[in-house]
Amino acid sequence: MSQPKMGRGVVVGSNVKFGKQVVIWNYVVIGDDTKIGDGSCIGSFCDIGKNVTIGKNCSIQSHVTISNGCSIGDNVFIAPNCSLLNDKYPKSDLITPSIVRNNVIVGGGTIILPNVVVGENSVIGGGSVVTRDVPPGEVVSGSPAKQVMSIREYQIKRDDFIQNSR
Repeated sequence: MSQPKMGRGVVVGSNVKFGKQVVIWNYVVIGDDTKIGDGSCIGSFCDIGKNVTIGKNCSIQSHVTISNGCSIGDNVFIAPNCSLLNDKYPKSDLITPSIVRNNVIVGGGTIILPNVVVGENSVIGGGSVVTRDVPPGEVVSGSPAKQVMSIREYQIKRDDFIQNSR
């Protein structure tokens, strides 16, 4: 493990493991026994709990809370102001962390409730409240989040938007 590039005011707990080329921006708190994979970037003002795993090449934007024990796969993008939670009945001390699998995009302001698994290659629309598991390859949005289109439809719309915005 290597030493990350760190901004100002970063607090790192004990036994935290960083992969290569990790970047941690300003005023981030990282709890004990957390692992952050190669090439991942953590934005300013994030709160990352204890025993959290963040995979390789993740982009965690500013003001994100990742509760104790949560797990994030590789190549995950989490937009600003999101929360991954771990206790269905706070303060029950019965921790059931949320899990985000590989290649997931989480839109801004999203809340992923405890004990929820977000499947690979999924997209969560901004402002959603994810109350139940998201199958791989689905695009969900809303409160509670429901499927709104296939991943293929999402990719076509995204590509059209990019093409028409240039």
